[in-house]
Amino acid sequence: MERLGSGIQAGRLSPERYASNFSDLHPRLDKHEALVAADRCYFCYDAPCMTACPTAIDIPLFIRQISTGNPLGSAKTIFDQNILGGMCARVCPTETLCEQACVRNTAEDRPVEIGNLQRYATDIAMETGRQLYTRPAPSGRRVAVIGAGPAGLACAHRLSMHGHDVVIFDARQKPGGLNEYGIATYKATDDFAQREVDYVTAIGGIEIRTGQMLGRNFTLPDLTEEFDAVFLGIGLSGVNALGIEGEDLAGVDDAVEFIAALRQAADKAAVPVGRRVVVLGGGMTAIDAAIQAKLLGAEEVTICYRRGKENMNASGYEQDLAASNGVIIRHWLAPKRIVGKDGAVAGIELEYTAMVDGKLTGTGETGVIAADQVMKAIGQTFAANGLGNLRIEAGRIVTDATGRTSMVGVWAGGDCVGTGEDLTVTAVAQGRDAAESINTLLAAGVSPAAAVA
Repeated sequence: MERLGSGIQAGRLSPERYASNFSDLHPRLDKHEALVAADRCYFCYDAPCMTACPTAIDIPLFIRQISTGNPLGSAKTIFDQNILGGMCARVCPTETLCEQACVRNTAEDRPVEIGNLQRYATDIAMETGRQLYTRPAPSGRRVAVIGAGPAGLACAHRLSMHGHDVVIFDARQKPGGLNEYGIATYKATDDFAQREVDYVTAIGGIEIRTGQMLGRNFTLPDLTEEFDAVFLGIGLSGVNALGIEGEDLAGVDDAVEFIAALRQAADKAAVPVGRRVVVLGGGMTAIDAAIQAKLLGAEEVTICYRRGKENMNASGYEQDLAASNGVIIRHWLAPKRIVGKDGAVAGIELEYTAMVDGKLTGTGETGVIAADQVMKAIGQTFAANGLGNLRIEAGRIVTDATGRTSMVGVWAGGDCVGTGEDLTVTAVAQGRDAAESINTLLAAGVSPAAAVA
């Protein structure tokens, strides 16, 4: 097998190519484009797009407000349900949610551009810097939020709207969670994640403490003694291992860490990438890592997934986006071992798979793909450090419909819980709903109770 001498290196492209490759994937609509797009909406009374939205935004209303020249009113309609509507407009799989449900989405027509219209309104609101919410008099209650990601930020904002003081603890050095560290760079440019955090916290009453890790700097019992309530939006911090030979070779990387490093890099030319890259997985992380490896200058990028195209968690749109960027997607392949030479990746051996009696099975037939970098995107795991006796099942925190956990005074939402899809918009909805549940009890002066045994 040929060993690629160039290995993993930075600076494969010109500065102009980097700037072009990592520019905004879908630039914001201008006023005329927004009005034309809004005019296509039927403003359905019983709008299926609203039902398909996990945060239940009144989509016909916000589009009508755009069509009447009221983008700030439109943004308010969006933010009332989803305070992170700006990021969701950029990263939500609208093609499988609201736009798929649009009544215009037929073989002869295309859906209303709901995501682009949502971005148009929310971007204008954020650029004006106008605060659309007034915080009431302080309630005297304090709530701890663990995790400054989408769920935690949504929870904190809604609690502040009710007058409660919130302290957000986050293990990283910058707030934003997945939005700051886990989104493809070309989907959220110009430091948008940080600007959105600033906009959300501008309501007041929200303090963010970074570099504070649950299980290291404090425990859950510590917080329940100090605060009136606690919300856990801690996401998934672990990465699944392949458990195969060669996993410790130089050039085997976690796709999550690769995406995070790229998002935080001031100079994309400084981020190294292989000449031939293989990404293992079938979700959004795999797609984002693969596309960005190609944009960094990798000559050949292949996604290998153990099941079929229809089983991939990444949407059809995202799979097509990868293909349009030159990424090869191969199905029914499971990793067997990573081939090394001189302590570094030289290729990966994969086994063909098939469904036999409803079970995924290896066929025994194998092949090798030459590579100098292999990225793992096979899912993340939940780290349960510092949670005391909190009930956890199947690697997730157990909650009721309002987010209450088995521990008195503790709620949870986002990727760390076992309900809903692992989407930004779902995390926002769960954080918002948990905040309403917390407020109901705090406002009534009732001592919180555990929801699940």
